[in-house]
Amino acid sequence: MEPDLTLYHAPQTRSSGVRILLEELGAPHTLDVLDLQSGRGREPAYLRINPLGKVPALRHGEALITEQAAIYLYLADQFPERGLAPPIGDPLRGPYLRWMVFYGSSFEPAVVDRALQREPGPKAMSPYGDFDAVLRTVVEALTPGPYLLGERHSAADVLWGAALGWTTGFKLVPEETAIMAYLARVNARPAVRKIMAEEAALSAELAAARA
Repeated sequence: MEPDLTLYHAPQTRSSGVRILLEELGAPHTLDVLDLQSGRGREPAYLRINPLGKVPALRHGEALITEQAAIYLYLADQFPERGLAPPIGDPLRGPYLRWMVFYGSSFEPAVVDRALQREPGPKAMSPYGDFDAVLRTVVEALTPGPYLLGERHSAADVLWGAALGWTTGFKLVPEETAIMAYLARVNARPAVRKIMAEEAALSAELAAARA
């Protein structure tokens, strides 16, 4: 029987972290690979799945989920036995949700504005305040370690490991000691090593097909 989870994915994008999460969860799934450089993300068939033409997107039976953090939250809750999401009632549930939402609501907007040399806007309108405050908040959260929830590894670490990997890799975020130590721990996990190797191979395969 085919698994009823389908991940719409483009290699080495934000959806790569979802692949790592699926691996951590041991979740059977189908991978629907989109070559965004060939324009598949703008085709009508995919725009019916995500009108923004972006990845990741996830189909689970009749449910369709877009938005990166929503997919992480959904998947981690679907497989509670894996322990990657503190359940409702657990004192760690609140901090876990905070870090899941902080990425898209504050961190990435701050990084994008800084990269494009845009002012964040008046504080009453800015979703994050200022870049330095956002970065300081992240560094302080990572300093105790080893993970965002202390000793407990969660889906939030899968999200932030992927996010800090590409933002430091592109020099959009400084290589603070706490960030790099955190990345070393996260990237040493077997699921990360496995998926990153597969992602490199998949990217090469798509590039060869375009050549």
